[in-house]
Amino acid sequence: MTVVAPRKSRRPRRPQSTRGYRVFQSVNTIVLIGVVVLTVFPLVNIVARSFSGEIFIRSGQVNLIPKGFNLTTYHRVMSDSMFWTNYRNTVIYTLVATAISMVLTTCYAYVLSKRHLRGRTALAGIALFTLFFNGGLIPNYVLVSGLGLRNSIWAIVLPNAINVFNLLVMKSFFESLPEELEEAAAVDGLNTYQILLRIVLPLSKAVIATMLLFYAVSFWNSWFSAFLYLDRSELFPVTVYLRNLIAGATGGSDVTTASETALQIAANIQAVTIVLTVLPIMLVYPFIQRYFVSGVMLGAVKG
Repeated sequence: MTVVAPRKSRRPRRPQSTRGYRVFQSVNTIVLIGVVVLTVFPLVNIVARSFSGEIFIRSGQVNLIPKGFNLTTYHRVMSDSMFWTNYRNTVIYTLVATAISMVLTTCYAYVLSKRHLRGRTALAGIALFTLFFNGGLIPNYVLVSGLGLRNSIWAIVLPNAINVFNLLVMKSFFESLPEELEEAAAVDGLNTYQILLRIVLPLSKAVIATMLLFYAVSFWNSWFSAFLYLDRSELFPVTVYLRNLIAGATGGSDVTTASETALQIAANIQAVTIVLTVLPIMLVYPFIQRYFVSGVMLGAVKG
């Protein structure tokens, strides 16, 4: 009687060892490097232009390294007291608007995430309707003026208090949380508000950080609402100040005191304004970027 030894089964090769996977890795790396270069190059170029001399900017010699190092425009902008007043306004508008938006969006999204709620479909329909349709510029202006909100902070923070996209992301995230957690908390005697504050929000740090970033960036960069509803320069956010500076419409400035200074300012004013506007967001982003991707994915994928 012959005994046949069992045949050794071949182990499947790991994907990392296959030739196709190595080719994919190489192509993927090249593509991602290209995307990074395309993304970083304009930013570095803008920073270099903001520190360069007028003659080098106009002749197109500035790429990644500043040439003819010059701080004239930075000094002109940052020595103006109105710039700091408007900068303070931007900080206040952003903080107040983001706080209001986060409270309203969180409460609205938490309500919509409850499947047993009566009228849930109608509430969701109202939000979705505003995503596709709005009154338009003139009706909005008439409404804000009729409510007496012009030349006040409320004209900036209230009309755009809820972003429907952010609302839907938070709603999906709340729906992905296990219902058993809230049921157990209810058995322990917690009411709806206590469940939201003690159970739901501590588990929602990722999506909250993401929404904070979305709202803060949106309000920080916003200028059209202020341009439309504010008439007094001391109420402007810094974005409107810089917009007026670019357009040459800032009053009370002595830009034309020297022709050489005027030429320098005209050459790199756009680069300087971009750097001054983007810098605060770039400084804040590294502290919350670890929540960014996870927050969007957790709110967008239901498991």
